[in-house]
Amino acid sequence: MNKENVIFLTLSIITVLCIMGIGVAVAERSLLIAVVSIVGIVVSMGLGFGLRKKNVNSQN
Repeated sequence: MNKENVIFLTLSIITVLCIMGIGVAVAERSLLIAVVSIVGIVVSMGLGFGLRKKNVNSQN
């Protein structure tokens, strides 16, 4: 597994954990956990898509 795949795997695991955090926030009725989880999802998915675009552009 090369370095790029490890980075994408890590970002996907972080995204899944944040999605699970939304479930915990609903169960606990915590707005703070929900907001932190949503911000985490946006940031990790944004980084992933940005890195993917950068990799595709550098290969062409």
